[in-house]
Amino acid sequence: MTEQNTTGAPADAVAAPVATAPAEPLAAPQAAAPAPKNRRRLFAFLRWTAAVVVFAAAGTGAAYGIAQPERTDIPGLSTRDDGRWVYPALVKPTLPPGAALPFAKDNPDGIHYAGLTELLLPASKGSAPDATLKLEKDSEVSADTFLEEYEPAVRERLKQDFTDNGLRQIVARGWTTPDGTRTRIYLLRFHASGFTDAWKGCGSDLRLNGVKRIEGDSDWAKAKGVQPQPDLRGISLRKESAPFGDEQVKVACIQSGDIQAVILQTRKGEVATVPFHQTVILQHQLLG
Repeated sequence: MTEQNTTGAPADAVAAPVATAPAEPLAAPQAAAPAPKNRRRLFAFLRWTAAVVVFAAAGTGAAYGIAQPERTDIPGLSTRDDGRWVYPALVKPTLPPGAALPFAKDNPDGIHYAGLTELLLPASKGSAPDATLKLEKDSEVSADTFLEEYEPAVRERLKQDFTDNGLRQIVARGWTTPDGTRTRIYLLRFHASGFTDAWKGCGSDLRLNGVKRIEGDSDWAKAKGVQPQPDLRGISLRKESAPFGDEQVKVACIQSGDIQAVILQTRKGEVATVPFHQTVILQHQLLG
């Protein structure tokens, strides 16, 4: 897999299509109503994401490339750096012969038949691996390791929840970018989507370790009103509300069939909006 400039604001960004089947020409992004000045780049990027994401089928129809045009080809998006990270070219894994795609007509429950590690978003270019993340073979982490992200008072309850709701596997990836942003992505695989629904770690028990107050991500709520927009179903974003300590925490939960993704970013001062939203949408697309 070749590495390409995969930039993106609160949405995804990936360079030229991976060499699979030819993609149809991209439609020009539609114009949106004027946005407030300080959100213009965020809105422009989300409009762009909906217009440029192309899935080109290859082989059994289970492998896909995520495509991106040049920045200068996108109306309203300047070539000036807007804080997006650069990711490697993203490719969905090829499924076993005969396996259905998640959310296909013959797989309405959204079961993912790909290896869980293959569905993890790769680290952004120029970042360093998170040496503090306790990874086992094939990027697996134990339930106890994952639950260290939560307050001690809720860990036992959430661990029992794993037993009751059929947790099968957890994998993780973590990295730190030069600006000090630390990203951890966890993918939790359950037996079926109903068990994912029942797990409370992204609902009433979303009580993160060291975080006193958490609220909804208002920037994300505004961005969801942009038309046309990417498919944002199953995503919820929250952030540590001010006043916070030296670092701010932002968290995203993505429910996709039998998989629950939990994404955390921390940064001294404040977590930047653009790369956080970008990371969330890229991971969401890999699970779609």
